[in-house]
Amino acid sequence: MARDALRPMSDVERLKYEAAEQLGLTDRLLQVGWAGLTAGETGKIGGIVSRRLREGRL
Repeated sequence: MARDALRPMSDVERLKYEAAEQLGLTDRLLQVGWAGLTAGETGKIGGIVSRRLREGRL
């Protein structure tokens, strides 16, 4: 088991997972991990996260 699996998620990590869920990418993310997502998929997630951070919704 990876050490990271035992530590609590940061606020930004939580936002990333919420954005992936909003885009319907949760199942794919759990299957292939972050590295297995396409550039377009990660860009969409990053866009949602950065917008929320700019709006102060952490």
